Amino acid sequence: MPSLFRRKPADLVEDSVTTVTTDEESAAARPRGYTPSKKELGVTTPKRPTAGRRPTAPARALTKEEAREQRRAARAESAAEFRREGGPRDRGPERLLARNVVDSRRTIGTWFFGGALIVLVGSNQAMPAPVRLLSNVLWGALALGVLVDSVLISRKIKKLVRERFPKSTEKLGSLYFYAIMRSITFRRMRAPAPRVAIGEKI
Repeated sequence: MPSLFRRKPADLVEDSVTTVTTDEESAAARPRGYTPSKKELGVTTPKRPTAGRRPTAPARALTKEEAREQRRAARAESAAEFRREGGPRDRGPERLLARNVVDSRRTIGTWFFGGALIVLVGSNQAMPAPVRLLSNVLWGALALGVLVDSVLISRKIKKLVRERFPKSTEKLGSLYFYAIMRSITFRRMRAPAPRVAIGEKI
């Protein structure tokens, strides 16, 4: 006697058949502009290696003393760099030549400011007349010496620039002023620092 709960062979065949959805059908069912995920494409994202990496610690805020010391160190480094290399106005081979011309000789201009201070004190009305007269004579001698020294420096710079840089576009007047201002600065205070010794041939 057949069992009431026994399934027919046709039912078994229907259950064994599964619906297979092709890629074309699934793509057609997706909305326009759909971007498949990496998981659907079968691509796995590689994990970043953790071995050997330093643990990132949160940045600690600087104290007032540390910030002040950091600013002081930055200023000192900037001043040292300016002392060595100079600024934008010191760039160029013509400027280097003008500096070497000035640094290779003793200039009267280095005593100009010291003499000006003596003249300022000696020209005071409280000073005796001979002292005031001597101060004025000293002032005139310093001014004349600086003028003669500047002319000699300018002539030498002009000669060397025309010999070594015949195609230079640097204005000679600018070079003259640059050299004269350097000549009236104390040697230890010149920036960039002198690269030639006094008396050295340029």
